[in-house]
Amino acid sequence: MNNKNRELYNKLCVSAEEAISNIKNGDTVILDMGCCEPRGIERAIVNNYENFHGVEFYQMIVCGETPFANEKFKGHFKYNSLFASSSNRKAIALGYADYTPCFFYEMPEVIRDIIKPRVSICSVCPPDENGYVSLGANVDYIASTIDYCEIKIAQVNKHVPRTLGGAIKHISEFTHLVEIDEELPEVPSIPLTDIEMAIGKNCASLINDGDCIQLGIGGIPNAICAELGHKKDLGLHSEMVGDGVIELIESGVINNSQKNIDKGKTVVSFCFGTKMLFDFIDSNPLFEVNPIEIVNHPLTVSKIDNFVSVNSCVQVDLMGQVVSDSVGYTQISGVGGQVDFVRGAALSKGGRSIIAMPSSAKGGTISKIVAVIDEGAAITTSRNDVDYIVTEYGIARLKGLSLKERAKALIGIAHPNFRDALAEAYEKRFNQKPF
Repeated sequence: MNNKNRELYNKLCVSAEEAISNIKNGDTVILDMGCCEPRGIERAIVNNYENFHGVEFYQMIVCGETPFANEKFKGHFKYNSLFASSSNRKAIALGYADYTPCFFYEMPEVIRDIIKPRVSICSVCPPDENGYVSLGANVDYIASTIDYCEIKIAQVNKHVPRTLGGAIKHISEFTHLVEIDEELPEVPSIPLTDIEMAIGKNCASLINDGDCIQLGIGGIPNAICAELGHKKDLGLHSEMVGDGVIELIESGVINNSQKNIDKGKTVVSFCFGTKMLFDFIDSNPLFEVNPIEIVNHPLTVSKIDNFVSVNSCVQVDLMGQVVSDSVGYTQISGVGGQVDFVRGAALSKGGRSIIAMPSSAKGGTISKIVAVIDEGAAITTSRNDVDYIVTEYGIARLKGLSLKERAKALIGIAHPNFRDALAEAYEKRFNQKPF
């Protein structure tokens, strides 16, 4: 860095304890999430919890523990999840944490205008010679908070990749910088099952050369990636990606050559994977990490022809109503970007949306295609929005079908062990046999 930026950097650098001393009782704090969660600063807050009273934290996906969602911190901390994770589901269910539903693309506006945090805490890579840092693997909802929060704290971590696009900020935009180097949390891929491979093959059959795709992470997206090796000139525009896309990009299957916007570039809002992915996106000029209000906005997606969104779910009823973020009354995740991309794909010329899931759960003892959704469950994607439903047993396109036609199509891709019961439910509802 030049002398001016070096002087500014040294002035902004403080200990974690000094930085968090700027959090006042009753403050609302927005934390970054996922693989760039500012864990070092979070630890400092927890270690000094007795100094804080009535501080509310908002955050989305957590890779590991959620330190603030603990009953012992009652009166000191409140935790409000924007996307429930395994470490805070119980706290939400028991009432000592909360959950706020929100379409992902709207989240930055909701945070700014309704939640109104005074403090923003994120992670960044070390500054370059001109004093610019990157938000790394996560730009998502946190980037815009740096524009308006009164206190803006960044954990400077050499393990954060330098990503391009909307991830770039100047050190002068922060009020405090805290140097803490630590490995980023990783989300490794797990071996694919035969069921996931069958679902991946069915989904891949709906993806054509030249399409632009949106994928999440996990077994089904990785299985789809494994089935796309023979495709050509695919684009990638997604809220998030995992390790599964690296081989497709390196082999040229994904080259973004047919995209109407951001031609030649893969665009995401956050990355959820391992060091292999972090190294791949580091200073990669063909990879941009941009704010979620841009990446996920249905109008952005609509500008990309032949857009194919792929998302998963927990349950689908015979009308085509999709439940993705709750099991009965239990909040297990969040809406995320599913509806953003379903609606964006519907607006895209030649676009399609896919909801993919195994036909059953818990070792084949529970059908995920049901006559009526579970009591207390929240509908994520409405029956009016749904397009394709895919299981290992086939593909059902519901758009344009009547209720009877939808039910028949879904029974046809349900697990065989449950088709008779679903047929009985059909007969009871429509006063006729389905087949």
